[in-house]
Amino acid sequence: MSSNLPSRRFALLGLLALGGCGFAPVYGNGTGLRDMIAFETDDSVAGYRMRVQLEQRLGQASAARYVLQVTQTQERRSAAITDDGDTTRYNVTGTAKWTLTDSTTGQRIETGEVDAFTSYSATGSTTATQAAATDATARLSVILADMIADRLLILSPSLTP
Repeated sequence: MSSNLPSRRFALLGLLALGGCGFAPVYGNGTGLRDMIAFETDDSVAGYRMRVQLEQRLGQASAARYVLQVTQTQERRSAAITDDGDTTRYNVTGTAKWTLTDSTTGQRIETGEVDAFTSYSATGSTTATQAAATDATARLSVILADMIADRLLILSPSLTP
C-alpha cells in the first residue's frame, strides 16, 4: 500500500506543475493553427491523401490565414531479392517539401522537408501485390502529412497572436 502512495503524490504534483507552467493544448479552442491553414498539394492520389490527412489533423479553413504548399515525391526500390533474382519486398521512400506562407502578405513563414518510408511484400498474387503497393503509398502520404502537422504544431505558439 505504501508503495503506491509516493507515485500518486508525484503524479499529482506533476499535473499541478504542468498546469502552472503556461502549457496549453495545441488542439485547444482558439489556440494553435486549427482551421487557419489552406492546403495546396499535388494533383495526384498521394497529394489527395496528404491533403485529407492534413485537414483531419489541422482542420479545414473557411478563411485561411496561412497557405501550406506541399510537394511530394515517392520512389520504389527493391528491398529483398531471392537467389533467382525475384524481388519479394519493396520499400517505398518519400519526401515532402513544404512551405508555409501568410495568405495576406505572401511572406514565407517557414519551410521544411520531411522524409519517410514504408514497405510491402510482393510474394502474393498480382492483385495482392498491387493492393499492397497502393496501401504502402497511401500509408507513406499519411506518415509524411503527420510529420508536417507535428512540425507546424510545434511552430504554432510563435505564429498565433
